[in-house]
Amino acid sequence: MSRRPVWAAVGGLACFLVSATVAASGPTFGQSLQDSGTQAPLHSVFFHDARNGWAVGDGGTILRTSDGGRHWDTVASRTRALLTAVQFADAQTGWIVGLQGIILHTSDGGKTWSRQFSGTKAGLFGTHFVTPSIGWIVGSGGTILRTGDGGARWRDQDSGTSTALYAVYSVEPDRATAVGALGTIVSTEDAGKTWRKQETQSAATLFDVFFNDASHGWAIGNVGAMFQTIDGGDRWIDRTLPCIGLCAKPLDLLGIRFTSREVGWIVGERGVIYRTTDSGFNWIQQTSKSPASLFGLSFVGPGQGWASGERGTILHISASDHKKD
Repeated sequence: MSRRPVWAAVGGLACFLVSATVAASGPTFGQSLQDSGTQAPLHSVFFHDARNGWAVGDGGTILRTSDGGRHWDTVASRTRALLTAVQFADAQTGWIVGLQGIILHTSDGGKTWSRQFSGTKAGLFGTHFVTPSIGWIVGSGGTILRTGDGGARWRDQDSGTSTALYAVYSVEPDRATAVGALGTIVSTEDAGKTWRKQETQSAATLFDVFFNDASHGWAIGNVGAMFQTIDGGDRWIDRTLPCIGLCAKPLDLLGIRFTSREVGWIVGERGVIYRTTDSGFNWIQQTSKSPASLFGLSFVGPGQGWASGERGTILHISASDHKKD
């Protein structure tokens, strides 16, 4: 059985040359499994601060915590659709997306959620808001939606691709980058009037993307696929991770976040967790308490984060933000 997100389309892929160093490591950080109260796969997690967080998943599942995850409560979603991503732009304003063109919006800190009209039945897989008004959603068939008014209206944009797009990230109101199947990376610098394809020379399915600023970004995907840019995507450098030990193939990488220019985290298949403290020159595999694949990742500061995944898994992560363990 595949351990990647159930909504992700996957094709046959090749291994790549290795340019990132990986080493096994003993416990170098704190972690604890939290009781989510569900067995539903949780595809995304987002914390606005150290206390307030949300997780979403199969069957319209929405979970909310107000005490850092010690207790998780179910919130009514009024849908059975698979929910794939959650993000908040501020403490009160957030969005959830899912299959069947589902967009849910809250303006009361996630206590209640209401539908927004997406204008599509496409599967929606990723969302990112750079302000409470301006955000993007991406999905199947190259779908890209943008709003400039907090979701009152969503406008379909021409992505220039028909491949599925799984994640989008924006650091400025007019700039965004989306990633997806077949090594696809597209970017815009004019609020989505035009989207430009960026080359990876890879057929890997890319599941997540993150930028520290307009220049420095990362994209990750299956079979250890990892790409880095230091020039806003004009060039993507292959940093694909290798097998270590006796593995048959590199594990799928599903979520990436940096908490500073130097410190970053990756989660993925079979509960794998990687950490870098030197801007990605070396990625150290951390001992994980989760045997389940981890799909979602969210950090609220240098050393406090949460990951979500299979079988209702929510993992709390804590670590000091310094360059040497």
